[in-house]
Amino acid sequence: MSTQQPLSLTERRKAATQLDIARAAAELFAEHGPDGTTAEAIAQRAGVALRTFYRYFRSKQDAVAPLLSSGAERWRSLLATADPAAPLAETLERAVTEALAVRDEEGAEQLDRTRGLLRAGASDSALRAVWYRVNQDSEERLVPVLARLAGPDADPLEVRLAAAAATDAIRVALETWSGTDAPTTGPGSPGALAVRCLRELTGGMRLLGH
Repeated sequence: MSTQQPLSLTERRKAATQLDIARAAAELFAEHGPDGTTAEAIAQRAGVALRTFYRYFRSKQDAVAPLLSSGAERWRSLLATADPAAPLAETLERAVTEALAVRDEEGAEQLDRTRGLLRAGASDSALRAVWYRVNQDSEERLVPVLARLAGPDADPLEVRLAAAAATDAIRVALETWSGTDAPTTGPGSPGALAVRCLRELTGGMRLLGH
């Protein structure tokens, strides 16, 4: 089981403010594009002072990082509480499917915001850099989670490769989906694509029983 400590009230408030700013940034990027959006406009939309914006984020593109990383955080949370006795390949697929599942309107909106940000990133190198950084951070955070599931005798190199492949599976799935008009559920959805990518990328890994 995970030993992560619950967030304090101050930390929860900080996270909520960051998410408010991130949503405001995503909305303005969708309306005006990154080039047509300023940090001042994002702060105003989020209802915070400009100094508060810069307390949390270095740039307007950096402000969307909490939105882009939220799916990975859900996935790691699911894996952190998974049963180590279960086959790791099945655990990974189940967690991917659950993390990208759309169960309500809010979930669909979140995926649509991600699609809009990834599309905007095609012409904004700073926004792409945020997306790559979010994925790198996710991969690094995933290593100890998978190490727990794989057990103490697992080869550290194989654990690291599994974390890289799993992270890339979701990244490629979301990037592929964002370039289409496919729905958030069913064939062609992020969840379906992520499972396909995961199987392709991990098909030869001994750690996953292949």
